[in-house]
Amino acid sequence: MEIFFVRALQLIMALSLLVLIHEFGHFLFARIFKVRVEKFYLFFDWKFSLFKWKPKNSDTEYGIGWVPLGGYCKIAGMIDESMDTEQMKQPAQEWEYRSKPAWQRLLIIVGGVMFNLILAILIYSMVLFTWGDYYVDLHTMDKGFEFNETAKSIGFKDGDKIIKFDGEEAHKLYLDKVRGTNIFRSICDADEVTVQREGKEVAIAIPDTLGLLNMNSGGIFMSIRSLPVVDSLVIGGIAHNAGVLAGDSIISIDGTAIASWSKIKGVAERISSERKESFTIEVMRDSIVTLTATVNHTGNGEPLQLGIFSKSNNYPLIHNEYGFFESFPAGVGFGLNVLRGYVSDFQYVFSAEGAQSVGMFASIGSLFPAEWNWHEFWLMTAFLSIILAFMNILPIPALDGGHALFLIVEMITGKQPSDKFMERAQMVGMLIILGLFILAMYNDLMKFVF
Repeated sequence: MEIFFVRALQLIMALSLLVLIHEFGHFLFARIFKVRVEKFYLFFDWKFSLFKWKPKNSDTEYGIGWVPLGGYCKIAGMIDESMDTEQMKQPAQEWEYRSKPAWQRLLIIVGGVMFNLILAILIYSMVLFTWGDYYVDLHTMDKGFEFNETAKSIGFKDGDKIIKFDGEEAHKLYLDKVRGTNIFRSICDADEVTVQREGKEVAIAIPDTLGLLNMNSGGIFMSIRSLPVVDSLVIGGIAHNAGVLAGDSIISIDGTAIASWSKIKGVAERISSERKESFTIEVMRDSIVTLTATVNHTGNGEPLQLGIFSKSNNYPLIHNEYGFFESFPAGVGFGLNVLRGYVSDFQYVFSAEGAQSVGMFASIGSLFPAEWNWHEFWLMTAFLSIILAFMNILPIPALDGGHALFLIVEMITGKQPSDKFMERAQMVGMLIILGLFILAMYNDLMKFVF
């Protein structure tokens, strides 16, 4: 339950910040062009609000609604989610959105997206300035990677060491949650990946549909092939009782050689299925030591747990530090790479598997760490800010991108769409968004409840 509250708090904090920044982008450009903003709200205030305040001599009411599905900035003379058609029946006023030139209206519309992108870049920049970043040099990874069935079907083998993408040297494997997929992204973007296998270079052709193929498999494409070195043990566990110590290198279990950490699981499952009451564990300390482990089978059919754990990474980490001014161009590059990757993945949403990946609060909340970690919190907040910017600029009526599309058409043709057309377009867009919300909520229920 504690994990739930930690993640829920992070989710609320992140989304509140992102919504406020997004709406402030609309608000700022509206005020620059002297357009009246009637309401500025975090969350929606359908029927009533939790809090509202209108400063003296101000045209704007500030508040917090009770429906936590975003927020809004109600701009006078604009057909938006408030669907205030009565105002549109009145003569246009000079301080209304509809009275301003198309280029000013366009800046007001895209202001929210701009501010979300700026926020993401600022966060990435300050994360790099504060913590720097960590990566593993691919050339030091002598054990290489382990791959899922999708990867093996196109030619990868466990132990392959990735050395080139389309003939260019590969160097860095980042270990943060956002950029930790940078190797898979580089593989998807490449036509050919060169690996080192048993001392030889092997070229593997990469299909254009690799992202979708891996989504169908439902597994992690690749993982670091960890050395079988014990980092910690469960006190009173099978391995601990047998005499295994932290720092031991596992050589074999029950006569099966252990080349990497992932092989231990398969051996443990075999021992469990064969109902063995004892087996040997060979470890390397100062010399080879053979230990005998005993098993008390419970009969509940659960897999055998040896009670040993490895480090998540056995290779030396390289730490990059950034000065204050260095962090900004690095933050821009970080943000653009994340945006590029998300845009590339978005094509899969239109597949059956991709539609199942659409999620709501539960899915988004699960992205945050189970324990409070400011570094991870800010990285995920920036990532969500980029997602929010991209989703809002899609050319769907009711979203910023839909309004922007109509404005661009107006600027090209010189003809402004009628209010009736905009009202209908807004309704269509809201129905599309409602459908996406329902799909996301359904996926969350199937994934986290049932």
